[in-house]
Amino acid sequence: MPWLPADFAHPTRVPLDAEHHLRPIRESDVDVDYPAVMGSRQRLWSLYGEKWGWPPAHMTHEQDRVDLARHEREQDAHESFNYALFDADETELRGCVYIDPVDDEEGVDARISWWVVDDRVGTDLERALDAFVPRWIAEVWPFAGPHYGI
Repeated sequence: MPWLPADFAHPTRVPLDAEHHLRPIRESDVDVDYPAVMGSRQRLWSLYGEKWGWPPAHMTHEQDRVDLARHEREQDAHESFNYALFDADETELRGCVYIDPVDDEEGVDARISWWVVDDRVGTDLERALDAFVPRWIAEVWPFAGPHYGI
């Protein structure tokens, strides 16, 4: 059974609030993604490191670019999704939302996780994202049993 219906069109821009939006990450976002990830690396490793081995301690700008290119290809193929959280003019990446298939857990068809950069932890932006993501997934995405968390 396919993960997503053949006719499903994933959102390409998703407003969060007046100052922030989500959109699928691209390889060309590396210049804003790299400082966001590496600036929050220790906390991100505590969240994703054991399962994904990411982000490595010495990840280079080029390694990040390659990783973003992979995400872009996976999104185009509807294999998984990485939505970047941007400020209005996309000069700062403030976090990400991951939407991944799950094939090894009964009743779970997608794993959804997200993060904000360290200086936005505990802020209204993080609270807005925390409230928004489950609602967005329920309203827009065709999942019967999403799991929230890594």
